[in-house]
Amino acid sequence: MKLALFDLDGTLIDSETGIVQSIEYALGRLGATAPPRETLRGWIGPPLRATFPLVLGDDPARTEQAVAHYSERFTTIGWTEHTPYAGIDAVIDALAARGTRLAVVTTKVELHAGRIVQSLPFGAQFERVYAAAAGSTHSEKATMIARALSDFGVAPEHAAMVGDRHFDIEGARANGVRAIGVGWGFGSREELRDAGADAIATTPQELPALLS
Repeated sequence: MKLALFDLDGTLIDSETGIVQSIEYALGRLGATAPPRETLRGWIGPPLRATFPLVLGDDPARTEQAVAHYSERFTTIGWTEHTPYAGIDAVIDALAARGTRLAVVTTKVELHAGRIVQSLPFGAQFERVYAAAAGSTHSEKATMIARALSDFGVAPEHAAMVGDRHFDIEGARANGVRAIGVGWGFGSREELRDAGADAIATTPQELPALLS
């Protein structure tokens, strides 16, 4: 595989604490009751402007207030509340050592995504970070994957997308890229299978073989 694209949340890092607590903070500032933690885990992946209305209703102004409050906390502390998954560092280093080019494709906004990747012990191995546009209400995985293929000059059959949610798998399939799901993130194996994953890794150690 010449190019491996990795999702960030739920694939490279366990970011549940920072994201969920920032969501709870934002809803609390608006006097809204946050859903249970198990429900909020499902909010990790989609854009905030698509998930906040699930609680706030069809109210664009309140949704924007919630996004702003979320950013208050996430920008100051939430972005640091993550942990790389055990073993993923060795996988990234091994892929880079064998000549696989690496990039991150995430629905996080560019400001947060770039800072988080740079802070990772293995972050320098990623040549580019593709992040969501500010104000987006939709997953842009397919668009970002297409941009990565163009930027790296790699044909779809020589690339793979690795991620934990159906957005990752659907974005890969839309571009004819090998779609590899991971079983340690925030999505279920059923979600990944239903989206059409070509393979699902149970542990990070399985990824190099799936990306060979």
